[in-house]
Amino acid sequence: MTPDDWTAIRLTAQLAGLTTVLLLIAGTPLAWWLARTRSVFKPVAASLVAMPLVLPPTVIGFYLLLLMGPQGPVGQLTQSLGLGRLPFTFAGLVVASVLYSMPFVVQPLQQAFEAIPERMLEAAATLRAGPWDRFFSVALPLARPGLLTASVLGFAHTVGEFGVVLMIGGNIPGSTRVLSVAVYDHVEAAAFDDAHRLAAGLVAFALVVLVALYAVNRPARAVGADEHDGTQGRAP
Repeated sequence: MTPDDWTAIRLTAQLAGLTTVLLLIAGTPLAWWLARTRSVFKPVAASLVAMPLVLPPTVIGFYLLLLMGPQGPVGQLTQSLGLGRLPFTFAGLVVASVLYSMPFVVQPLQQAFEAIPERMLEAAATLRAGPWDRFFSVALPLARPGLLTASVLGFAHTVGEFGVVLMIGGNIPGSTRVLSVAVYDHVEAAAFDDAHRLAAGLVAFALVVLVALYAVNRPARAVGADEHDGTQGRAP
């Protein structure tokens, strides 16, 4: 692989790691609210979170360009704060990745929070545990599988992004040229051997991530059944 390819790998890992951390920070309270609220605005909020699942990445990228461009409200705000423009920068990639990967983090967390028995939170409340205490000492430990799933899916999905990152970041080596864009560059230049190395690496990464995720989240009942069957098989 070329030095630019190694730079793209490093940049992709940095982008995916930072995006996952930001999504967990912002997505955990949002998922908790969606799991617990009875507000009439819940369907609207849940739909906004899920929109990246159904919208083409280019559509999301286009509107983000308008928002973060020099004439957009976000672009004018960042320029007035002395932060410059976000499009075609690593910071712009982070913003786009957070928005585009949000459902892959929020939805597993929401499902994990919804699966927590209400009686356990009520029992904690009877022991004078406040809302924050119940959340950190009861809800988060019980939602640990959902946190793991959300982290893995958020990271993996960010690694595989193409349309959004190309629209927002362009193709600047060392700054916004991530792995998916590097594969596209090699194919466009008919450098199929280089494209194959990167593409095969992404396929292997995706397979390992999914196998590990399914293995970790394997239902305890199935594991217990397998152990029981194995014990019976060894019995004289």
